[in-house]
Parts: sequence; structure tokens; C-alpha cells
Amino acid sequence: MIVALIDNGSLEPAAHRNLRAVAAALAKVTGTAVHPVSWKHSDRIDAAALDGPPAWTLAPFVRAMHALGQREFIFVPFFISPQGAIGSALRADLERRQTELGGFDFAFTHGLADSETIPSIVAARIRETLTARPPARLPVVLVDHGGPSAASATLRDRLADRVRALLGHEIASVTPASMEGAHPPLLGDILRTPGFAASDVIVAPLFLSPGRHAGPEGDIARICADSPARCHVAALVGTHPLAIDALAVALREYLSTLPVPISA
Repeated sequence: MIVALIDNGSLEPAAHRNLRAVAAALAKVTGTAVHPVSWKHSDRIDAAALDGPPAWTLAPFVRAMHALGQREFIFVPFFISPQGAIGSALRADLERRQTELGGFDFAFTHGLADSETIPSIVAARIRETLTARPPARLPVVLVDHGGPSAASATLRDRLADRVRALLGHEIASVTPASMEGAHPPLLGDILRTPGFAASDVIVAPLFLSPGRHAGPEGDIARICADSPARCHVAALVGTHPLAIDALAVALREYLSTLPVPISA
């Protein structure tokens, strides 16, 4: 049986390096071998930029493990939420691999969205950002990637409500937004409205790892730089220790139901 920490994948080395760091930390605290695997893209990163072997992506990883006799896979989802369009497409991809290879079993542990972890991390990141600013109750924009899925937008809005409840009077407001996609409001539009334009604003990204969107020179930084607001971007969700703690709890809970040991 194989355990893998799986993310969407990225062409940015920093994103896969973070996946590897989280997988290593998860393995250390659970005593279980955890393979860092991206669904797509990351196998195109030059291995020299990863300070190690090339990145695994899902299809070749499953094929390689299947060739070694492995028939059971446990995936720990490293997503803000494994639901919606991405979750459905990922499961469909695994089902195609089942047909291709003649069968294997797979399951997912709970993810970060299944607990209070994400709002707690976002609140902590906002507090960190507040300590570096002049004392004031600033507005917060909680921004996700955005996309076609209404489920993702619903989660975004629910997380914004929880962050608002956790921070209370420490901040002026919490507004949910998306970087892009079909479910407004969009970050660029919000930052041009009264109360945000020409004001100090904390932008809290609902992203796990640095990359093309959430990196220091990524899309969110560009949108902020192009806006009339004075944006202070909080650190990411997936680099916080609480993320590792929550994933470790989810993995231990799943492993406690299994009668057989886990393979490396």
C-alpha cells in the first residue's frame, strides 16, 4: 500500500519543493512513508531546480508503483478543497488508470477543508500581517483562484465567514473574492471600489504553495500592484505548521482503520 500527498501540480519549482517539504514533514510526524506526487505539470520542471530527482506526476507514478506490485493507494489531498471540478476530474483520471492497468484500489483521506484548519491558518496569517502595519482595523480580501465550480465559490464564501468570526474587531471587514473565473467578485474589481482603493488592504490568498498565481511575482501580486489599493499580501496557507498537523491527523485516522502495514 502506497501513501501519496497529491497536489494539482505546477511548472514552478517552488510549488513542488513545498509539496516535498510537506510530504517529508508528514512522513516524520506519522512514521509513514509519504510520496510527493502532483496530478499534472510538475514532471516538466528541470530536476536541477528541485535539488533532487524529477517530480512525479500521477499517471507515471501509479504505473510505476503498479509495476512493482502495488495495488492499493491512499492519497492525502493537498488542495484547499478536493471537491468541485478539480476533485471530480482527479477521481476520473484515477478511474481511467484503473481501467488501463487492470485494476487497483484508491482512497482519499480527509483534507484541509474538512476541519477548521484553513480559517485558523488564514486568521493567523492575517494577524502576522497586521503586526507589520501601523495599528489600524484594515479591510481583508480573502482570495481564491476562482473557476467554473459553484462549489468552490461556496467554500470561499464560507471560509470568509469563518475568518471574519475568528478575527472579530481585529479587522474592519472580510470580503471573499476570486483571482479569476465565473463567480464574482474578482480581486481586481474589489481593489478599485470605495473602501479599498487608495487604502491599506490585507490580501489573504487561499493558496497552499507559491507558484504562478500566488508567488512573489505571480498573478495576485500583479493584480495588487496594478490596483489603486495599498495591498499587504499575507503568507500562504500550505506553508503554515497547522496545515501539516491537520493532514497528519487525517492520515492517522485513515490508517487506524487499516489492518495491514503501509509500504514505502
